[in-house]
Amino acid sequence: MMYNYGYEGFVPFHLFGFGGLSMIVFWALIIYGIIRFLRRESASTVNSATSSRALEILKERYAKSEITKHQFEEIKKDIEQ
Repeated sequence: MMYNYGYEGFVPFHLFGFGGLSMIVFWALIIYGIIRFLRRESASTVNSATSSRALEILKERYAKSEITKHQFEEIKKDIEQ
């Protein structure tokens, strides 16, 4: 025999007296957090790829003697930041 003590569903959502509204806010925050995490990961991947390509171009320019070693080192520091 199961007893119902005056509440329905998942208890924490009804503790604040909002019921479904607090559940909607809860899931919205979870989804928002997932989206932010995924965007941050994809942005870091793009920055990494861009930095890698820039370093390749810099090395090519140095190999062709278009820039000096000092210029190479300065630009490399800027790219890696």
